[in-house]
Amino acid sequence: MSDAENLQKKRCKPCEGGVPALDPAAVAELRRALHPDWTLSADGKWLLRHFAFDSYARTLAFVNAVGWIAESENHHPDLEVVWGKCTVKWSTHAVDGLTENDFICAAKVDQLLN
Repeated sequence: MSDAENLQKKRCKPCEGGVPALDPAAVAELRRALHPDWTLSADGKWLLRHFAFDSYARTLAFVNAVGWIAESENHHPDLEVVWGKCTVKWSTHAVDGLTENDFICAAKVDQLLN
């Protein structure tokens, strides 16, 4: 089983804070399991990817699918939506940085487009 498949099969764990955000080495390791278009914000606290679609309807269908993942995992991204484009941004607000939950959800979003 690939690293991506391992992440896709995991479930998010509740996070109320009190745990540290992932260190840069752990972030780099988990990023290898994702599509290469996922990038980090300059401060390393956000995982983001830009998606492009050929219609507004396809964009909204994608946004709704991401919303379903977010609700299923109880872990919610920031979404920026315009005609034909959506940016998905994952971060764990309770730790002010990235946790495995962000990578689990990003892997599930990658799976939508396979």
